[in-house]
Amino acid sequence: MTAIDLGENPLALDRQVCFALSVASRSVIGIYRPLLKPYGLTHPQYLVLLALWDRAPRSVKDLAETLRQEPATLSPLLKRLEALGYLTRERNRSDERALMVDLTESGRDLRAEAEKIPYRVVETLGMEVAELEQLHAALARVIAATGNAGAERDETG
Repeated sequence: MTAIDLGENPLALDRQVCFALSVASRSVIGIYRPLLKPYGLTHPQYLVLLALWDRAPRSVKDLAETLRQEPATLSPLLKRLEALGYLTRERNRSDERALMVDLTESGRDLRAEAEKIPYRVVETLGMEVAELEQLHAALARVIAATGNAGAERDETG
């Protein structure tokens, strides 16, 4: 295995991946806030809708796996989206244990408006789409690596 060289100060804050990801995440989500406000949405609620616009209906379990969230974390988001009239929740007729989530007509119609949001985000960031695609690919590798590391810890820990 090749030795890892982290330079003279491996604890320098401005060199920490975790710090850069944390600040970037808060900053990018901050761009979404005013874009989502007219629809009464928070960023986590928007992510739920993105998953449902991709495929609906879905079970809460499937949504939780897709969004990498615990079902209990999703529950208040889903209740709020239901109160806004964007989705419905009901028990699966073939499996009463499963709670199914589907878009309402209003939720489906919102998609046309939401399609403008990614363009506004890219415009605000002032970065080329190719740059953002490269960043997305790198983050996907980080997510995959941390997912695998978590699984390894679970097996050994």
